[in-house]
Amino acid sequence: MSISIRQQSSEIAVVIINGRVDTAIAPEVEKEINGVIAGGKNKIVVDLSGMEYISSGGLRVFLGSAKALKAKGGDLCLCGLTANVLKIFKLAGFTKVFNICETETQALQSFS
Repeated sequence: MSISIRQQSSEIAVVIINGRVDTAIAPEVEKEINGVIAGGKNKIVVDLSGMEYISSGGLRVFLGSAKALKAKGGDLCLCGLTANVLKIFKLAGFTKVFNICETETQALQSFS
């Protein structure tokens, strides 16, 4: 699993996650995203195009991050979900909870 963060603008960051996010890795993902939020970004795009698998622990991280951003007047948008990851989000009912876009460009445009 790898995480990279790109500052898109003064308000927006893009978090790129590759690999598997399971219960063991979820705290690291949470720490990284919380760091972005603490750094003053209130809009975050999470690019999951390189994610192979996500567990319920990973889903919980995204839910918590979205709630933290909403409390600050911000938003979280997920993009690039692979078929396997999208299936998990659908089974959990999270496609109705999250703003999900096909591409990073669409996700960034969703903030305007």
